[in-house]
Amino acid sequence: MSERPAATPPSSTSSPGAMISTSAVQLLHKYTGRGPTKAKTTIDGDLVAVVLADTLTVGERKLVENGRAERVLALRHDYQTVMRADLVALVERHLDRKVVAFMSQNHIDPDLAVEIFVLQAGEAVPV
Repeated sequence: MSERPAATPPSSTSSPGAMISTSAVQLLHKYTGRGPTKAKTTIDGDLVAVVLADTLTVGERKLVENGRAERVLALRHDYQTVMRADLVALVERHLDRKVVAFMSQNHIDPDLAVEIFVLQAGEAVPV
């Protein structure tokens, strides 16, 4: 199986949302061996939402096809629990703001995941 090329690092002129999206895809690839094919980050005041699409590995898709979707969701929850500190750190690094809450959820059909970060009240993030 060939490995996908690493995503191009965001340039210094990229928006904070684009930088978070790219970093989140790279982090998921590091943890699961395959990153999502699409990511979009929305920043609104103290709320950051990262929506990831096409996240499941081939093995996870096979489990879903064979009636094991709940196991895949549980496994994805475990990944997100383990990745929590890294996900929070990347948002804090790109926005220079403290994350005070993190929530994460997955959906099988369609294959989507969402990472939600609540920032400590402070200055607005440039978008």
